[in-house]
Amino acid sequence: MGIADILLTWYQGCKRDLPWRKDKDPYKVWVSEVMLQQTRVEAVKSYFERWVGRFPTLESLAVAEEEEVVRYWQGLGYYSRARNLLQGVREVSESYGGQVPDTRAEVIGLSGVGDYTAGAILSIAYDKKEVAIDGNVLRVFSRLYCIEEDIASLMGKRKIKSLVEREMPEENPGDFNQALMDLGATICIPKTPRCNFCPLGSFCLARARGLEGELPIKKKKSPPKPVRIIAGVIRNGENYLLHQRPNKGLLSGMWEFPSVEIKNEEVMDTFRQTLLEETGQEIQSERLLLQCNHTFSHRQWDISFYYCVITLGNEIPLGRRLKWVHRRDWEKLSFAGPHRKMEAYLLENPDFDSLI
Repeated sequence: MGIADILLTWYQGCKRDLPWRKDKDPYKVWVSEVMLQQTRVEAVKSYFERWVGRFPTLESLAVAEEEEVVRYWQGLGYYSRARNLLQGVREVSESYGGQVPDTRAEVIGLSGVGDYTAGAILSIAYDKKEVAIDGNVLRVFSRLYCIEEDIASLMGKRKIKSLVEREMPEENPGDFNQALMDLGATICIPKTPRCNFCPLGSFCLARARGLEGELPIKKKKSPPKPVRIIAGVIRNGENYLLHQRPNKGLLSGMWEFPSVEIKNEEVMDTFRQTLLEETGQEIQSERLLLQCNHTFSHRQWDISFYYCVITLGNEIPLGRRLKWVHRRDWEKLSFAGPHRKMEAYLLENPDFDSLI
């Protein structure tokens, strides 16, 4: 038996029970694969089930408002994924009659769909012989064939893609791709692979050469840049001043308590002066409500939330994407990253006013 036969036999007996594997609906395959990008499988399960409970079909998502879509994505991070998914299903609704296309050229032309997602949709939903190479597959094949190039490099990826294409069977290509993913997630894991349980152990060149713990080779990323931020919880009666982030960039389009990135030693003076310029409100910071860290791929926020009292209120300057929002309406908004923690901290406290 070859690699594909052994792997498929193993998969039939050991495949993970995942909610998106209940059927081969291309829309659900698409949603699951987008959710799984840079997010652990265990974390995705509940989000996927909640998502399909609200958006069970492609058309139900296509007609949804972006604000609601992003709200249902909250907790998964990388919100551009949700916006691209929404745009992609709208393109399918408008151009393909609501049916996800079954050719690589058409699928990869949809918003947010790259090589990996296209391969997953085509192989799993349509049984097309298309590879879907994620980090698990790169790791498995780097060990299986003792690839000593950086797996994040173009050369390393090309070499592994060629090998995966060579081993992929004509039948059940979707199961083959999913079997590789499961093997990498449960047995051929990073750092300390469970080689004694691997169905492909007799084929593995890295194990034969004692290199399974050293492979794959991957260049280390630079650590995220630390950034100090002060945010103001500014109250006017029952309303709170909120800011909507720009439509492009980090946490695009999401809501936050007005915040200032601090780059000098005059922390609170800079905070008050910048808030005055940006919001038109003169404020006095009363007390620290919450301090937390939030790490992105390239930045690490150290953010402090202060309750602020308005000493002189003015009209909000035009074009600043600011508005007063009653706290009962916060559930309709998508709060950005750590600002969601501040929202929850305020709303979940049984004696809300005692905080301030």
